[in-house]
Amino acid sequence: MLDLNDKVILVTGASSGIGAAAAIDFARCGCRIGVHYNSHPDDAEKVLAQIREVGGDGQLFRADVTQPSQLGELAAEVEKAFGRLDVLVNNAGGFIERRALMDADDDLIDRVFALNARSMLILSRQLVPLMRRGGGGSIVNVTSQAARTGGSLGAGLYSSCKGYVSTLTKALAKELVPDGIRVNAVAPGVIATPIHDGHTTPALLEKLREGIPMGRLGRADECSGAILFLSSERLASYITGQVIEVNGGSVMP
Repeated sequence: MLDLNDKVILVTGASSGIGAAAAIDFARCGCRIGVHYNSHPDDAEKVLAQIREVGGDGQLFRADVTQPSQLGELAAEVEKAFGRLDVLVNNAGGFIERRALMDADDDLIDRVFALNARSMLILSRQLVPLMRRGGGGSIVNVTSQAARTGGSLGAGLYSSCKGYVSTLTKALAKELVPDGIRVNAVAPGVIATPIHDGHTTPALLEKLREGIPMGRLGRADECSGAILFLSSERLASYITGQVIEVNGGSVMP
């Protein structure tokens, strides 16, 4: 059913977690994958090896997404490597630090916004021309259920940025319809990935788990299915500006 064979995909933050799971699942569909990473080259190499194990083709791209100049370089490298781009998965992000909003200094506010919000707009702006030249495509942004709930203790900056991402998704969807580019988002709930390492205590994770109707944390690969679905023209050609919740029932419309 998926029509993704030979599609060119760029997944940011693909060295672990949801990004890595999505990159490997795209590879299983016969895609060519740009595996973006920043500070964990060994993990990125492992993801690339897994892509090749399942018969996929991939290439590594390093960039600090908080630096606009590096995003421009990333876009140029992707174009040079593949010549086109069919799907952009804006996944890179993270807490940086849990801190109450009223205790957050200007530097932390800027860093969290640059990583989780600004980077998605700038990279999209850099790569949309390439997608236009190819006749269209799909952008899938990874937001969070925290965009709707305000997030857990100390995650107010992160959740506010994810609210930006959800709204950005809808705004871009409207603007890019004439170019044949669909823009959607996936909103994971509490997923067992490295995003929590050093930021979420076992006690807090257990408290969060207790609030999930399905009674467990999600897995990274349980989010990648929604990403692939939204990337498929055959399955999602009439879907744009939407946010798909993947949260075990913890937040329902």
